[in-house]
Amino acid sequence: MRVAFRLQVRPELLDEYRRVHSPVRREMLETIAASGRRNYSLFLDETDGSLFGYYEVDDDAAAQASLAASPVAAAWESEMSRFFVSLSARADQAARRLPEVFNLSDQLEGAAE
Repeated sequence: MRVAFRLQVRPELLDEYRRVHSPVRREMLETIAASGRRNYSLFLDETDGSLFGYYEVDDDAAAQASLAASPVAAAWESEMSRFFVSLSARADQAARRLPEVFNLSDQLEGAAE
């Protein structure tokens, strides 16, 4: 499953947000990988603070549960919360999910049939 999401980074914290992600602490990277998420990327529009994220996962509910149970992820989410505009929960739970409207591989596979 492919998952895309959007968050809004506070404009005054863009530079610091980039710094804390370059690099992310090894224990957090390992926690994300252990949850089952892979091909995880974040893209930042520096003109307005829009943050687009993408990852692939076999079972997103299980990945969410794994991260929710992790003290490492909890500490990271607590640190990161100040960077985002209007969060009602942890960033990984409050992010606006984006529906997929096009995928090249899927359409090429469908056209071949």
